[in-house]
This record gives sequence, C-alpha cells and structure tokens, in this order.
Amino acid sequence: MTEVISVKFKDSGREYFFDPDGVKVNTGDNVIVDTRAGAEFGTVSRGNHGVDDANIVKPLRKMLRKATEKDIKKLSENKKKEEEAFKICEELILEHRLDMKLVEVEYAFDSNKIVFFFTSDGRVDFRELVKDLAARFHTRIELRQIGVRDEAKMLGGLGICGQPYCCKRFLSDFQPVSIKMAKEQGLSLNPTKISGSCGRLMCCLKYEQDAYEYLNSFTPNVGATVKTEEGLAVVTDVNLITGNLFVKLIDSDTIPFKVHRDDVKLVSRSKKRPKDEKTDDEN
Repeated sequence: MTEVISVKFKDSGREYFFDPDGVKVNTGDNVIVDTRAGAEFGTVSRGNHGVDDANIVKPLRKMLRKATEKDIKKLSENKKKEEEAFKICEELILEHRLDMKLVEVEYAFDSNKIVFFFTSDGRVDFRELVKDLAARFHTRIELRQIGVRDEAKMLGGLGICGQPYCCKRFLSDFQPVSIKMAKEQGLSLNPTKISGSCGRLMCCLKYEQDAYEYLNSFTPNVGATVKTEEGLAVVTDVNLITGNLFVKLIDSDTIPFKVHRDDVKLVSRSKKRPKDEKTDDEN
C-alpha cells in the first residue's frame, strides 16, 4: 500500500494520484502539484489514503505544497488572461479564414504554455495561426482538436431531461455507448430521441445497461414461443421491468393476454413451434 492523495484539476475531470510528501491534506483543499507540464493548481478530491501498489503508475509525482493566497490570486489572473486570449484567437481565426470553432482556452498555472481547444469537421492547417499566437503571447502555444462530446463537457448545458449535462456534472470519462443498448432497453431508435445535445448517443444509455442485460437473459423476447397454462403462445410484447408479457395463443383467434414471465416456460426463441411440442388439444 502507498499513501496518496487524489487531485482533480477540473470539477468533472479525472482524479489523479499524487504523493503527499508527508503532508496531511483534507478533501477540498487546494494544492500545487508537480505534473509533466510543470506545477499545476488542483483541488483535493480525497485526502490522504492508501492505494494498492498495483493501481499506481510509478514513479508517483509529488504534491509541492498547499495552495497559498498568492497561488489563488495567480489562478484568478490566469482565468482573466484566458478570456482575453479567447477573444484574440477568435479574431485571428477569422483573419486566417480557418474552418474551426474555438471552444476553450487554458493557461498553464505558471503561464509557460497556453492550450487552445477547438472543433472542426476536418483537418485544419493552423501553422500560421500558431505563429501569430506565439508572437502575441510570447509563450508556448498548443492547439488541440477535440470531439463534440468533449465540447459539450467543457461548455455545459441542459440535456433533454432538463438536468445539466452528466459529462459536465460528474462523468470523468466517456463510456462507450452503442445503438444496441437502445434496442435492448426497448427505446425508440429515432436519433432525435436517443441522442444528446452533442449529437452523439446519450451517455445515460450506459447507466442501466447491466440491469437490462440481466433481465434480457431470462425474459422471453418478442416472437418467442412460450408454454402457458392455456397452451403454446407467441410473445407479442414485453415489459422487462415488470416482467409482464403479452402473448397470443398459437392456432387461435383469441386476443393477446397478459402473463408474467415467471408463469411461462420458454419453448423456442422463434415463432415456429418445435416438432416435439404439442398443444393441449393434441395431447
């Protein structure tokens, strides 16, 4: 076990482990830590705690110190610089007629680098833009192209549920989401109903997927043949959550009726009746 602290650089960002270097810190404390990009300002998301060595990438970088009033003031100054840099970069993008949308600007804590995040439908030749930005700010410039999901995470907003975006509030990493999940959950496959504001499939499709996979594993699907007290029937509708099925008797003009999945026996996952099965009338 190794003693570490967990630090976030953004509210909805990932947690990173750092060596507290013998200093006791609490959740919510602001700290200055050593990163590959230099000293950075972060917030402790979990104070001193032990972590298994297998979960740590060594060598572990250290916390340099607890943030001082001077550090907090510098962070505030950087935020103001970011707003100014954003405006200047937008003007230069228009001047160079580049097909790109500036999303966010991020100053390194020690101001030795500025990162400009942007989106674009294709590749962008921004070499001249970088030269102009370097001439304006006299520091290292990095332009980083991001996807639409990252853009939504940075900018925030309200989803179709009326709540702030999950990616902005608490998702530290994007999980893979597929159209198969929507199918298994019985959702409409209309893109406008299962896509988020970013235009990609909604992240929340992932939240209940494990439960739906479990329920699907033992619930007859639509079109399956099941044995009921009344005889063999075909499943016409399924409610995975309640377990209720609507079934229609084979070789009968009766309307579909409701049964529970616990009260039927799966005969076949297809509508075709197996040869060795007989209806009650045939016995």
